[in-house]
Amino acid sequence: MTTTLEAAIAEHYIQLHPVSWETFNQLLEDLGDNRNKRLTYYQKTLQVMSPLGQHENNNRFIDDLIRAITDELGLNLKKFGSLTLKSKPLQQGVEADSCHYIKNEFRVRGKQKIDLEIDPPPDLVLEIDITSGSLNKLPIYANFRVPEVWQYKGDQLKVFLLEEESKTYQEVKASKIFPFLDLNLIPKLIQQSLEIGETATLKQFRQWVRENAA
Repeated sequence: MTTTLEAAIAEHYIQLHPVSWETFNQLLEDLGDNRNKRLTYYQKTLQVMSPLGQHENNNRFIDDLIRAITDELGLNLKKFGSLTLKSKPLQQGVEADSCHYIKNEFRVRGKQKIDLEIDPPPDLVLEIDITSGSLNKLPIYANFRVPEVWQYKGDQLKVFLLEEESKTYQEVKASKIFPFLDLNLIPKLIQQSLEIGETATLKQFRQWVRENAA
């Protein structure tokens, strides 16, 4: 078994290989739900990511922006946070920073856990990926048929849409769920929140949504 460890500004990564599917599931069980780690399992590689302050701040603030948009548009939203998505037949598993059900909110309303064998995947997944060296999670999300993935790189927001036929993602210039959203606005809002505070920034953003989402 080989081990790699990378210290980061926003995240700490540990990667182990080879790791069995059984070991991955046992680790999930041992760690439980109340933990500050994200696990990814792909092609017998296990990645354990520990988010640091910048990572979590960006994650929670973008999560708040998504909530603000759905509130202003009158859309139902169910947030699952770092939901564990896994498939025994595929021998793959991943925990995003934030998972959101919007279009399919009514199909998971009232549920505390998601089973991909019977439930739809999240409509939108958010990944904060500031540090180099992390596993490419897009192939996993493609196999789980997540229609839209956001990646925040610390200075830009990238949006990927799933092409069903090829089961691959294409980077696009606009979100399919929120087509009016200016992707360049996200890093500016994060910086603004550091200067004038999150509450004031979110208030201004809600006004922007009302003026631009019509």
